[in-house]
Amino acid sequence: MHLSGCITALATPFTAAGSIDFDGWARLLDAQVAAGVDGIVVAGSTGEAAALDEREYAALLQAAVERAGDHLVILAGTGQSNTAKTIAATRLARDGGADAALVVTPPYVRPTQDGLVAHYEAVAAQGGLPVVLYNVPGRTGCDLLPETVARLRDNPGIVGLKEARGDEARWNALYPLAGRDFALLSGDDPTWVRAVAGGGQGVISVASNVVPATFRRLCTLLRTGDIAAAQALDARLGELYAFLGVEPNPIPVKALLAATGIGHGLRLPLLPLSPAHALAVPGQCAAIAALEHESAGNP
Repeated sequence: MHLSGCITALATPFTAAGSIDFDGWARLLDAQVAAGVDGIVVAGSTGEAAALDEREYAALLQAAVERAGDHLVILAGTGQSNTAKTIAATRLARDGGADAALVVTPPYVRPTQDGLVAHYEAVAAQGGLPVVLYNVPGRTGCDLLPETVARLRDNPGIVGLKEARGDEARWNALYPLAGRDFALLSGDDPTWVRAVAGGGQGVISVASNVVPATFRRLCTLLRTGDIAAAQALDARLGELYAFLGVEPNPIPVKALLAATGIGHGLRLPLLPLSPAHALAVPGQCAAIAALEHESAGNP
């Protein structure tokens, strides 16, 4: 497996009563397929995985595989704070038809670098799916260092890294690790174009929930070497990137999706977007619609 391009970390839409909105889920999946993105993540942190029970997780994954599996690579979020639980979740994703597992560093427990190596080697050996490492220290409390990634990259069961740190020093240390069997994927929307232009293979994005055609267009520009055009288009997304960070993810992106009729909120302890920030939603939606219309007409 070689991962590249735009992979959307999908939000999980809920009904007004709080159950999963499977009609909204189908619309979200169809929009990603129609836009031409390369893959999706089901039940990652953007998908509020921690708020889903096992039955809901399996049903979301089944619907995604049935509706989009012929068109998109499907990753499933399986990372837990314990290795045995992560293996069990990865096997559940395997049985549900996922193509790969997105495995975040164990949250809260703060393992050592040696502990991270042992954790990922065990999941790769026993989980039954190719593993994509996921480093997001702002959420987990631990940082998967580049030298640790180097120890893991040649494991045949580990196929890539989603790196959510956007600083150039981190990426300069990671670029030499990319290869045919190990993909470097940005997990930071505001800096992903720079990361891919520098030697990364793609992005696992929150923003592409609402601008999938624009992200597909950006990937095309980057693949063809038109870096200046990609940078210019990316600059037009600056206000959207800023909006998506005004409150913890996925609160802002779910407000944008709700404005288009997909989903009706989040599960506690997450609350809907605060009224002060909600005032910006109509303007954001108008800008998104214009960009998506323009991008849909471009190769």
